[in-house]
Amino acid sequence: MTPEIFAEWLRRQDHRVVQTTSSYWVEAGSHIFQAFPYHWVIQPSEPEIKEFMARESAIGLRYSAPLNAEQGMLSYHAVLGGNSYNLETLSPNARSKVRRGQKRSRLETITLDQLSQDGWELQQDTMERQGRLKSMNQDEWQRICLAAKGLLGFEAWGAFVNTELAATILTAQVDQVCYMLYPQSHRKYFGEYVNNALSFEVTHEMLTRRGVKEVFYGLHSLDAPPSVDEFKFRMGYTARPVRQRVVFNPWVRPMFNYASHALLRVGLRLRPGNPTLSKAEGMLRFYLQGRLPLSRQSLPQPLQAQGEYADTLKGTA
Repeated sequence: MTPEIFAEWLRRQDHRVVQTTSSYWVEAGSHIFQAFPYHWVIQPSEPEIKEFMARESAIGLRYSAPLNAEQGMLSYHAVLGGNSYNLETLSPNARSKVRRGQKRSRLETITLDQLSQDGWELQQDTMERQGRLKSMNQDEWQRICLAAKGLLGFEAWGAFVNTELAATILTAQVDQVCYMLYPQSHRKYFGEYVNNALSFEVTHEMLTRRGVKEVFYGLHSLDAPPSVDEFKFRMGYTARPVRQRVVFNPWVRPMFNYASHALLRVGLRLRPGNPTLSKAEGMLRFYLQGRLPLSRQSLPQPLQAQGEYADTLKGTA
């Protein structure tokens, strides 16, 4: 799949997509743009950013920059590469859970229609557990799934307990990287470990395919609970350090400071789970942290757990 095919998937969901010299951008919120393909690490010039913001009336944008970039919050991508991923590469605990999940569930590809219909209950349960129940409705979920129909590189995967769909993942191959999109499961099957089995089987399948060099399980999220990424790393993924940069339009930049961030945090306490407040708080937190030198930023927990990055990151400060 080319980045343009991925862009078409987003357009079919009624998202505005813009291409600039350095990247593609999708309007993830009202006048807020996220760079994609998500695994790209870019360094757009200041004139490019200025022209893009003026032309598209953008309030803010977010992208992954290299560690030697002048600004950006110390962050990571959850990734796994190579062709040696197997049960023996997992911890004994994770290996046991995968095996139990494999015994208690049946794993197979499913149609995008089935994902859009039967997968909605799983998506609801997943959002509720993560405190993000208001972040998507059923119509939006169905658009996400059905927009991939007929587009090269998309596949839907499901884990079944008896005849009931218990967990799903939507995958998309962009360049030589496979994206794990919208992994979800129902809590009533947690004891069956179907999510562990499905994540392992899909990752293993993708890394054995010709033309796939890496599996990308997501960006460091603006607002997801830590448990979301903890699962990925237990399944053998690693945190690749980057700087996530958030840039605000100069016209509104004076409004975004530590005082407004404190107000957003109060708003979230009063209205927990509000997706607009949650994303806004994350954007502002990334922006404020990203203006600090690396020496004054804290190392994200997943990078702390991978101690080999500590000295490297100190050297870039």
